Amino acid sequence: MAWSTREIAELAGTSLRAVRHYHEVGLLEEPERRSNGYKQYGVAHLVRLLRIKRLVDLGFSLSQIAAMGDADDHPEEALRALDAELAATIDRLQRARVELGLILHQSAPTDLPPELGSAAAGTEMTEADRSFLVVVSRVLGPQGMQAYVDMLQSNPGEDASPAFDHLPADADEQTRQSVAAEIAEETRALYEKHPGLLELAADAPGGSRHAWITAGKALIDLYNPAQIDVLQRVHKLVHDS
Repeated sequence: MAWSTREIAELAGTSLRAVRHYHEVGLLEEPERRSNGYKQYGVAHLVRLLRIKRLVDLGFSLSQIAAMGDADDHPEEALRALDAELAATIDRLQRARVELGLILHQSAPTDLPPELGSAAAGTEMTEADRSFLVVVSRVLGPQGMQAYVDMLQSNPGEDASPAFDHLPADADEQTRQSVAAEIAEETRALYEKHPGLLELAADAPGGSRHAWITAGKALIDLYNPAQIDVLQRVHKLVHDS
C-alpha cells in the first residue's frame, strides 16, 4: 500500500507544505518514486509523520525533534525539560494576567512597573512628569522604588505644583523664585513624611551616580529652561535649610 503526498498529509492531519518542509529540514525521509515520478509513502513514513506532528503540537521545535532522532519513541529527558518550560510559561502568563487585571481595574499606565503604575494611577501628572517617572523607574532599586510609591500614594489625585507645570520658558525672576519657594516648602514636608526620599538612589542597581545622571538627562529633555532653573533653586533652598 502506498500513499501520495496529499494522501499522507490528510491521514496525518497536516498540510502538504508541512510534509515538504519536513523533507527539506531532514526530519522526514524522502520516499521512493513511482515510474511516473510521483512519491509513494508507506506506513513507516506515516508513523514518523504522526510522531513529528504530535511533538510539534506538544510544543517542541523542529530542531529539538531532530536532536531526538528516530529511535527514541519516549524521549523522557526532553519531555521533562519541555514540561518545566511550559510550567514557567504558565506561571509568567498568570502573573501577566494579574498585572493586566490591576491595569484594567485601576486604569494604570502600561509603561510603568506594576507597583509604580498602581500608585500613579490616581495621581494627577503631566506628560512630562509621567515620562520622567518612567525613566526613573529604570534606574532605581527596590528601596528607592518603594519610597517613590509611598510618596505618590500619600497625595492621590492632587497636582502638587500647577504653577510649575504651567511655567513658561521666559518666566521672570520673581515668578521663578516664587514657584521655587512654594515647591521647596512642599519638598521639605515630603522629606519629613518620607525620609526614604533622601536616599532615593542608595540601592540603585547601576549605582547612585548613574541614577542621578540619568535622571538629570531626563529633566533637561522634558522640562523647559525656566522649570530647570526652578528645580535648581529648589535644590539649593532645601539643601540650605
